[in-house]
Amino acid sequence: MAVLSGSEIKKLIKEKKIVIKPFNKTQIGAGSIDLHLGDTFRIFKNRSGTFDVNDNSDYKDITELLQIKKGENISIKPGELIHGITIEDIRLPKGISARIEGRSRFARVGLLTHLSSGFMQPGTHGKIVLEIANLSPLTLAIKPGTAICQIVLEEVKGDGVYRGRFSKQTRP
Repeated sequence: MAVLSGSEIKKLIKEKKIVIKPFNKTQIGAGSIDLHLGDTFRIFKNRSGTFDVNDNSDYKDITELLQIKKGENISIKPGELIHGITIEDIRLPKGISARIEGRSRFARVGLLTHLSSGFMQPGTHGKIVLEIANLSPLTLAIKPGTAICQIVLEEVKGDGVYRGRFSKQTRP
């Protein structure tokens, strides 16, 4: 699989094969697209007890939605995991997949933007849920609208379209 260059990404967006809303051409880098943090989060309800993790587990049973007011930050305590979501809604064609990558400026202070589910299937459509974790010894505050991550696009050999459990998501 080949990583798409900025010029190839621009071409596919112009041809409407890749659709990103909202979008500004300044989001495109040499080989990636910057994405911004939305204002809706999912946080854990409590921090004690045991949760049985299995094929039928539902993260919604132990988390709740939190909406941040315009201009405010969300604070993430040391060792805390929250779910965020991108502002951008993305539609990938059958032949393109993507990988979610953090930004080094945030990783250097201990902020991770996805833990283990950083792959976007070909044909994905929706906003991207981010598994945001704070590995620093300090509480970190981040404002919605921040360019928090990037996606790296890759060509897929053959056709495939994602129709899974998280297709067309709009909330974390």
